[in-house]
Amino acid sequence: MSTATPTPNVVDGDCGGTPPSRSASTIIAARTLHVLTIHGYSDTLKSNVDPSQHLLLSSPFSAGGHTWCIRYCPIGCTEESKDFISIYLVLEDTITDVVSAQVTFSLLDQQGNPMPSHTLTTPLLKFSLQGTLPKALGYNSFIRRDDLERSGHLKDDCFAIGVHVVVTKEAEPSSITVPPSDMHLHYGDLLSSEERYATDVEFLVGGETFTAHRLVLAARSPVFMVELFGPMKEGTTVNKIHIFDMEAQVFRALLKFIYTDMLPEMDQEDETAMAQHLLVAADKYGLHRLKMICVEILSNHIDAYSVATILVLAEKHYCYGLKEACFEFLNSSAILSAIVNTSDFLYLIQSCPDVLEDISFNIVARQLERAIFLSENQEGQINSVEIRINSAARGKESVGATTDGGVRGHAENRQVAREQGTLLIND
Repeated sequence: MSTATPTPNVVDGDCGGTPPSRSASTIIAARTLHVLTIHGYSDTLKSNVDPSQHLLLSSPFSAGGHTWCIRYCPIGCTEESKDFISIYLVLEDTITDVVSAQVTFSLLDQQGNPMPSHTLTTPLLKFSLQGTLPKALGYNSFIRRDDLERSGHLKDDCFAIGVHVVVTKEAEPSSITVPPSDMHLHYGDLLSSEERYATDVEFLVGGETFTAHRLVLAARSPVFMVELFGPMKEGTTVNKIHIFDMEAQVFRALLKFIYTDMLPEMDQEDETAMAQHLLVAADKYGLHRLKMICVEILSNHIDAYSVATILVLAEKHYCYGLKEACFEFLNSSAILSAIVNTSDFLYLIQSCPDVLEDISFNIVARQLERAIFLSENQEGQINSVEIRINSAARGKESVGATTDGGVRGHAENRQVAREQGTLLIND
């Protein structure tokens, strides 16, 4: 036959109490075993007055830096528990701090050992002398009196209850500070040390020799992995590896990033120029993070002098976000007019002829939007807008765009330009 475990009861507080958060910061402050010995058990049962008048308190005791006592009710504390013995742990501090505690009540045998069949443990709850938190915690129905009297543990009208109190507290914040990772410094020292510990590969770049470690390079770059440990590795074991398409200072910065995941310190002008070269190197050696760092730097330094060069880099190395940033910069007709006759723009057209179509498309789309807006707000005074970029380098007839989607030839465009004040951009 199974017996349901009684639910703990709280006194002068919300039913059930408030469980404290259980985490790694909660530690046990104290464990205390207090033995409550009841002498003259039968005398405590003689009065038939209200059960609430049968509240007997033990002598105060200390646990976890707080003062407690045991409340013993021989005929129960409620009408439902009148056939039971009720027992509670009571906080008696004069301070108002919140205390977290757990208590185990056990009927003790004649040798002072707890009886498992009559042992009950409360959950860990918060106590306080103020507010809605409980002041006492225990069981209305700890043990039936007739069970106690038949148990053999009531001897000479005396029995004992063991009260095991566990008081917890929040751990103080640790004063130990874990330093940030400095792995990049150690790898940087491995690269920059004059001893060049265990270097096993040499590169000749721009007339300068660089030594490095195959494992480090291969771990960081899939291209170096193939070159140094794949089918091509035979040519790299005895001879210097020549790199012809890179300057020495760029390769030095590339190695620093490979070893430390950081770029060398540079002023703004040098940083922009270096980012252009490193973007090419990053794309060549499969260093995606370095490539994105360079894209971010260049996106923030687009101007009339650099936009053509950056746009070529973006097109050739598949940097679509950087390409869009350049187009956004070129949306201004004034800026485009200023650079369209420069050698950089000619280089752009010759290197990436498809980019010209992209520029034309983006600008035409913007101007059409503007024309429609103006037309709606100026009662139809502007009916068309035309953008034309003539490119002898591409050998193509210029094309004009109108708000109605029509396409005109070169001569007709000039006539429309004269009659309607169309924006013309000629090289």
